[in-house]
Amino acid sequence: MRSLEEIHAEATERKGGEAALEALLSRPRPTTELAAEPDHRWLAAFARAIFQAGFSRKVIAAKWTGIETAFAGFDPRSLAMWAGTEEMDRLLADPRVIRNGQKITAILDNAVFLAELADQHGRAGPYLAAWPSAEFAGLLAFLKNRGARLGGNTGQRALRAMGRDGWVLTPDVTARLIAEGVIERPANSARAMAQVQAAFNAWAAQSGRSLTEISQILAFSVGS
Repeated sequence: MRSLEEIHAEATERKGGEAALEALLSRPRPTTELAAEPDHRWLAAFARAIFQAGFSRKVIAAKWTGIETAFAGFDPRSLAMWAGTEEMDRLLADPRVIRNGQKITAILDNAVFLAELADQHGRAGPYLAAWPSAEFAGLLAFLKNRGARLGGNTGQRALRAMGRDGWVLTPDVTARLIAEGVIERPANSARAMAQVQAAFNAWAAQSGRSLTEISQILAFSVGS
């Protein structure tokens, strides 16, 4: 595995210089700011990532205002009581939403998940925001095991949308990790995710950069 400095040099060349590359990098939000986000914004991020799977961003963006309204602003405690009720039937018939029963059910299940997390920790947001970046793989496993349809890239993209520090294992990021010998194939096991975490932690220690920045640098060293 090469140093991040070497990989950064490749990304810099691809993007036309260091200033151009740095302008493309997003940074995670401060933990205190992220923790202040109300729980309905976390549920909205999870829902958007779930709806996004299999659809273009433009389609979801165009429908999003209607989706927010149909789901009553994504208040977890309200939606937690909708499963198996007339509200569920209404959603399945509502043209404002993506009328996919499995996805709608997953969103209501995630409302239950966040409501339970809030019962345990006061609010879900601070708990998710405070999870150490050096153990990000553990947060992803937690979302996969406790949430609904939040495994794979869905949970990763939802956290990135919220500004939470972490990686997104896009095809380009995965290609760079394979090329660097971190993993042999796409990370689909706990062992592989631990290997990814170890590599990101090493690069973070070398560079002082966030996991978010490192993830994007890896992607830009491969993609156009």
